[in-house]
Amino acid sequence: HSHRKLTAHLAVQSNCNVLSVDYRLAPENPHPASITDAMISYKWLLKQGHAPSKIVISGDSAGGGLSLALLLAAKRDGVAQPAGAVVFSPWVDLVGTGESMDSKFGIDLMVNRHALGLMAAMFLNGASANDPYAAPLNGDFTGIAPLYIQVGGDEALLDDSTRVAVKAAHAGVSVLLEVFPEMQHVFQAAAGMIPEATDAVEKAGRWIQRTCNNF
Repeated sequence: HSHRKLTAHLAVQSNCNVLSVDYRLAPENPHPASITDAMISYKWLLKQGHAPSKIVISGDSAGGGLSLALLLAAKRDGVAQPAGAVVFSPWVDLVGTGESMDSKFGIDLMVNRHALGLMAAMFLNGASANDPYAAPLNGDFTGIAPLYIQVGGDEALLDDSTRVAVKAAHAGVSVLLEVFPEMQHVFQAAAGMIPEATDAVEKAGRWIQRTCNNF
């Protein structure tokens, strides 16, 4: 139930139905449980007759990273790409090599290097931090679906978003990166309460509509 409010806002702003996946979580279910569940869910949607050109994947933080990992896994398995992906503050580097991890310390009140390191260790459970299906920054983005990336300007994971955007663009992917000044990690969860969050989700909804209508 943690994302019911945010997904409801997305449904309204995009005028689309939303499937919210209750995928298995670490530490009880470490990698690759989450990407396995995500792929099962995406393939289920396709089997129900939903055209990939009318599906947009979305997620925030670890879920944002999982959304990108899903695109990579779909490419690996020869499964059709969705129309696009909207990711909010994606966590894509489990080693934490981005400069913002340190430069935003004490400014980002949501996440920090120490906390992310503990979570990464539980999530990986001995698996490689370079596995692109766990840490998609390490993946080959050639041929994946268009991306809309939103990130707060004051968050430790800022460089995760900027580096993904650059890498995907260099691979020929259509990428829109939007940095919201002075915003914290996954500020979009406050949609309906603070103007910046409401504006961000409205923009995400419009992007989803445009992306699906392009087909």
